[in-house]
Amino acid sequence: MALKKERLIVDGYNMIGSWPALVKLKNRDEIEEARDSLLEQLSNYVGYHGIETWVVFDAMFVPGISKSYDQFNLHVVFTSEGQTADSYIEEMIADLVSPIHNVTVATSDLAEQRMVFQKGALRQSAQELYRAIQKTNIEITHGSNDYEYNKYQRSIPWSVHQLDKLGNFYKNLTDKKDE
Repeated sequence: MALKKERLIVDGYNMIGSWPALVKLKNRDEIEEARDSLLEQLSNYVGYHGIETWVVFDAMFVPGISKSYDQFNLHVVFTSEGQTADSYIEEMIADLVSPIHNVTVATSDLAEQRMVFQKGALRQSAQELYRAIQKTNIEITHGSNDYEYNKYQRSIPWSVHQLDKLGNFYKNLTDKKDE
């Protein structure tokens, strides 16, 4: 049972430059479609796991825009022109890391990963996040035996095995009552 709330900060263009389908979109100069696809994939993942998430894009492909908004259960940030996603993320970590929050930064930038550790956050490479999203998509598509347990795991300390036994016990009680 997790005692700390999970927070995830994603370097958006780092993911776009690493995930196969997003790289294809980027190479066809369809950067907006790549951003939208990234946000959609992240939304399913963080919604399923209940992770508060920020996706940071620097002004590299959208000069002159500095804005933030919420979309698909994500906090989306475009930095100011001249500000990198890395520097924005560094500032965010100081505000987000706390005794009640685990903060993970998704980036494959090695310098950024070192800084993340120094500031008290965890790191996840672009490929690690990609694999985690693929695994989650399989669980969503095919269902997971642990779904009911995962849904309640923050509320109860019982294992899946214990919940199954309790469910069977309840079923036996109700079956006997109906006899």
